[in-house]
Amino acid sequence: MAFDVDLFVIGGGSGGVRAARIAAAEGGARVALAEESRMGGTCVIRGCVPKKLMVFASDFPTQIADARAYGWDVQPGAFDWTRFRTALEAELSRLETAYRGTLAGAGVQVHDTRATVEDAHSVRLATGERITAKHILIATGGRPFVPDIPGADLAVTSNEMFHLPALPRRALVVGGGYIASEFAGILHGLGVHTTQYYRGAQILRGFDDEARGHVSNAMQAAGIAIHCGTDVLRLERTPGGIRAVATDGTEREFDLVLYATGRRPNSAGLGLEALGVELGRHGEVVVDDWSQTAVPSIHAVGDVTNRVNLTPVAIREGHAFADTVFRGVPTKFDHGLIASAVFTRPELGTVGLSEEAARALGPIEVYAATFRPMQTLFAGRQDRVLMKLVVDAASRKVLGCHIVGPGAGEMIQLAAIPIGMGATKEDFDRTVAVHPTMAEELVTMRKPVRTG
Repeated sequence: MAFDVDLFVIGGGSGGVRAARIAAAEGGARVALAEESRMGGTCVIRGCVPKKLMVFASDFPTQIADARAYGWDVQPGAFDWTRFRTALEAELSRLETAYRGTLAGAGVQVHDTRATVEDAHSVRLATGERITAKHILIATGGRPFVPDIPGADLAVTSNEMFHLPALPRRALVVGGGYIASEFAGILHGLGVHTTQYYRGAQILRGFDDEARGHVSNAMQAAGIAIHCGTDVLRLERTPGGIRAVATDGTEREFDLVLYATGRRPNSAGLGLEALGVELGRHGEVVVDDWSQTAVPSIHAVGDVTNRVNLTPVAIREGHAFADTVFRGVPTKFDHGLIASAVFTRPELGTVGLSEEAARALGPIEVYAATFRPMQTLFAGRQDRVLMKLVVDAASRKVLGCHIVGPGAGEMIQLAAIPIGMGATKEDFDRTVAVHPTMAEELVTMRKPVRTG
């Protein structure tokens, strides 16, 4: 059978764009891609990139205060949200143009419309056009989840946070994951009186307990009101804002309520189940180690599969798919050891096993150090850094590394290399420290603080 294209990609995010580009430019495939929203997907348009720029913006009040402590005659001024938002939107447009240029340069045909799967080898565009393809790749990402409570329509999600008409005076962030905790820090840094509700016992569930406790304590010391064991029963419009009626019996009023209570795979309405593609209980597209669904011609990568929902993972999954199917290089992506960073204040960087997960597998040694870093200590701040290594007692391999402090994301990227290579604690010990730095603590901790 002759097909219109070799590959049709549904979704113009990081995973889909990488797969399309590699398949076309390096695999010689005829590729088409459909995106119903802006090219670049969640990360570029409504996720990692604009969020990190907001993190940078929210850091300046502290930096200005530190500059004064270091002798600079500077005074903080008012933050101009409209000016920042305009520059942010211009940057996102620039990045979207770059993504489109990359696809065009690779010879990928782009359709700016929604596409659904009609059968194992064809898609239907919202324009009515039908395109046949030897292979179909689902890369539609995820969407914010807001629970069905009275007044849910009064809340915003992370999608809207980058386009607010004005900054609120009082904000409630609902959720305890990394998105919620990052936005709580951003809003607080921009001068918003910020409250965070989380129904669990501690924010940042799934991360190392000691590390997430360190982050939580620092956030609260900075002035963020974190209420764990608390959820919203309903939201009500009031003359002065939005009233949040909570499970702890309180009723508080806010100008903005942000729901960051998780994300769901964006698979609804694509026509997959009717074709025999299995979906999980949250709507995730079920795939094997090769990102292939139960229908051999249909694959899926990225957040829509709900494996490890990180942009670099989606990129690697998309690349592995293109290598396997179009370049004749069978490639499986290993999801087992992936570094990540949470851009709270302070940052959290992590790779490998938490202390709790490692202890469940066998005897371990824990090396940890907390200290006031030189730069902020001189400025009179009470910030504390945490450096932590989790070591297998028998093999001496470093199973996990957890860093809380300025630049944790940058440091954990480098720590991930030796840990991924199987480095032992003694390998770390043999490494000469770079002094004076925070990171030198990773190679100077000699005695475990806990064993077992």
